[in-house]
Amino acid sequence: MALNQNTVVTPTLPIDLPQVQLVTLDHPWQWIAAGWQDLKAAPGISIAYGMMFLILSFLLTMAFVSMDMGFFIPALAAGFFLISPLLALGLYDVSRSLSRGSKPTFLGSLMCWRRTPFNLLAMGLVLMLAFLVWMMLSNMVFALFFTGITPDMASALDVLFFSGDSPAFMAAGIISGGLIALVVFAISVVSVPMILDRDADVMSAVVTSIRCVTSNPKPLLLWASLIVMFVGLGLVSLFVGLVIFMPLVGHASWHAYQDLVGSTSSRTD
Repeated sequence: MALNQNTVVTPTLPIDLPQVQLVTLDHPWQWIAAGWQDLKAAPGISIAYGMMFLILSFLLTMAFVSMDMGFFIPALAAGFFLISPLLALGLYDVSRSLSRGSKPTFLGSLMCWRRTPFNLLAMGLVLMLAFLVWMMLSNMVFALFFTGITPDMASALDVLFFSGDSPAFMAAGIISGGLIALVVFAISVVSVPMILDRDADVMSAVVTSIRCVTSNPKPLLLWASLIVMFVGLGLVSLFVGLVIFMPLVGHASWHAYQDLVGSTSSRTD
């Protein structure tokens, strides 16, 4: 069930958009707590998704290492945050079923995209485009600071972190990556759950997501920080932490959507 909310922001745009709720700094922690309850309510399905994230991350890492392209792994890890809202689609469906008093199934969550395939595909293309922009930008920043150098696994750490240009390179990478991540977070914080739940078009979902962020800047900045913390812990633990942290964040993101926009819990499929 959605958590309690207080004040409603009345939309002033000419298109039909849902109302956006105002939340407090306590809500992100409540979303995490509610996500944990969903994980405990459907542990088998949640851990299955976590294992999928673990195996996929491990296979991609091994593939890049085998091609002696391990220096791309940090950029890929950062880009993982950009497409993670779409990767958590099945977890949203599990939490959606639980919130409606239904028993979720693993197969049903895998097939949830069939409810609104076109809009989810369009949103996926938006997130993939952001991911490609991030990869191009990271390559450009690297080329600006390390012209003519293609580090291998043996020299990547020395070149990236211990050379004379490392501080400026790291600052440029963090600033450029942070700006892209902020934009993607603003357009996706509730858009994918909203498309799944309401069969909303991409434009309405993105505009609603941006309105959620602009109406609740401090709580959602905290929420973004918590997402980075939990997913980051999963990545730096050699992906083992993803088994728990990705399902936790996925379930919690559904509750964030419920509190910020409100789900159509009475709708039937």
